[in-house]
Amino acid sequence: QVQLVESGGGLVQAGGSLRLSCAASGIIFSINAMGWYRQAPGKQRELVAVISSGGSTNYADSVKGRFTISRDNAKKTVHLQMNSLKPEDTAVYYCNARLGSSGGTVGYWGQGSQVTVSS
Repeated sequence: QVQLVESGGGLVQAGGSLRLSCAASGIIFSINAMGWYRQAPGKQRELVAVISSGGSTNYADSVKGRFTISRDNAKKTVHLQMNSLKPEDTAVYYCNARLGSSGGTVGYWGQGSQVTVSS
C-alpha cells in the first residue's frame, strides 16, 4: 500500500529549528506536487509550503524567509526545514502528496507530526 510516513517533529524553544521529513513508500509510478500543511488548535488546516514536480516553491506569508521546502525524487521524500521558529508555529504538520500508483493519481496524507514551540 502507498503511504506517506513523517518524522522529525518535536518540542523546541522559540528561535530554534526543526526539520520535518516525509517519505513515500509503496509502488509509486509518479510524484506530482508535494507539500506541507499544518493545523493549530481551533483553526482550519492551512497550506504551509508546496513544491512542484519541477521544483517551484510557494510558501504561506507567515513562514516566508524562515521555512524551506525541498524534495528528493530519488528517495521519494519531501523535507521542511523550519528555522527561527515562533510559538505561533505550534501545530500538527501534515505531509501531502499526489502520487501515481496502480490506482491512478491520488492524494495522500502523512500521519501528522506535532511541532511545539515554547516561548
